[in-house]
Amino acid sequence: MMVSLLQSNATFFVMVCAILGLVVGSFLNVVIYRLPKIMEREWRAQCAELNGYEIAEEPPYTLAVPRSACPNCGHMLQAAENIPLLSYLWLRGKCRHCQAPIRIRYPLVETLTGILSGFAAGHFGYGLPAVAAILLIWALIALTFIDFDTQLLPDNITLPLLWLGLFFNLNQLFVPLHTAVIGAIAGYLSLWIVYWLFRLMTGKHGMGFGDFKLLAALGAWLGWTMLPLIILLSSAIGALVGIALIILTKRGKSVPIPFGPYLAGGGLVALFWGKPLVHAYLSAFS
Repeated sequence: MMVSLLQSNATFFVMVCAILGLVVGSFLNVVIYRLPKIMEREWRAQCAELNGYEIAEEPPYTLAVPRSACPNCGHMLQAAENIPLLSYLWLRGKCRHCQAPIRIRYPLVETLTGILSGFAAGHFGYGLPAVAAILLIWALIALTFIDFDTQLLPDNITLPLLWLGLFFNLNQLFVPLHTAVIGAIAGYLSLWIVYWLFRLMTGKHGMGFGDFKLLAALGAWLGWTMLPLIILLSSAIGALVGIALIILTKRGKSVPIPFGPYLAGGGLVALFWGKPLVHAYLSAFS
């Protein structure tokens, strides 16, 4: 009954995906906050093992443990305080226990995830392409905000995303498999070459290796033909944002700016409108 309703009623399908996106957005907030800390713990443990010394045992810290709490007073959130978006509005953006302000980031991520999930459902319609697109969107949102916070693009997300793109394209879900494989290779190598050219000319690191892997993942999902569009869009947006930050916030030119969010934004544009944009560009010069 539910499946037939989702198939026959496009509005209902969009609403279900948007609500699911809100719920997943709440979980993505946990991933964004905790995954870098989990990785830092693992790095400390690996360094200790390599250097032959022990570190003090720490309490469990995973995506599920401990329960979410107010970072100011430590108040454990109850179920009613953890409802996506609605809890933030009900609490008026403040902790119920200590009245400390709740970061606007949390409802922003939930709302963005809900809107983009619903939009993908409406754009692709009921079927596997919509499911795959929504999974890609969730991963890109997590990577975007982790990169903003830490300038890291975790392999825990980028590498599974790459393999998932190749898996979905086994049956040409978005592009033929050979186009996806070439996209993954070309995506990685294009930024790898830029990185080394910049390093040879300046002696500095222009970007992180996570950017190579993210573009490789986008190539695996969308094919090599979308890579020029993604690079062009992400570079243009990144340059505009960087100039604005320097002018408006007096940010130093030497302060690094994460490139992952702009790659993710370019990837989303290519996911929804890449083919007509590429076609329009080629038609204009043909």
